[in-house]
Amino acid sequence: MKLILLGAPGAGKGTQAERLCKTLDIPTISTGNILRAAIKNGTPTGLKAKSFMDAGQLVPDEVIIGIITERLAEKDCEKGYILDGVPRTIAQAEAMEKAGIVFDAVVSIEIADQVIMERMGGRRVCENCGASYHVVAVPPKQEGVCDSCGGKLVQRKDDAPETVQARLEVYHKETEPLKDFYRQRGLLKTVENQTTVEENTQAILRALGK
Repeated sequence: MKLILLGAPGAGKGTQAERLCKTLDIPTISTGNILRAAIKNGTPTGLKAKSFMDAGQLVPDEVIIGIITERLAEKDCEKGYILDGVPRTIAQAEAMEKAGIVFDAVVSIEIADQVIMERMGGRRVCENCGASYHVVAVPPKQEGVCDSCGGKLVQRKDDAPETVQARLEVYHKETEPLKDFYRQRGLLKTVENQTTVEENTQAILRALGK
């Protein structure tokens, strides 16, 4: 089962990818992680990516696709994989097709912007131990204080309303068009956001016929 998870920032792609890789027994390939690993291992494509990053530039699509191709050729991907964080644009999707990277399904988690604003706006992180909370869904026992270490809970810059709004705008402009791209190829499965993480996982598995 070769999958892509699509969805706005805060839609829960990372959480669902973790759960699905256990259920389906396939690895989750996170672009950020493999980029860091390729640089650390000094692979030719990793070194190329590092030269762009050291110069403060975005890593070009062809380098990203090269790193993904290297990673998907590894033994643990033989039974399939879940791609998280790529493709982000039509250009990346087309480049992946050219490189012969194919998928069985593309799952889009559908969630309203307003729900994402509330969800991400309520996230808090302990500045000492990094434990995460949510003012509504997973509140600490004492407001603003970490249950684990007593550290101060703060809102990450990424979760500030203006940052979330900007990330959503980028998603709608650059990534959302991928839904039509994959719909035309008969690969798109849309899953309406459910009340709980577990219900979302079950809805995705149903959409995949599992």
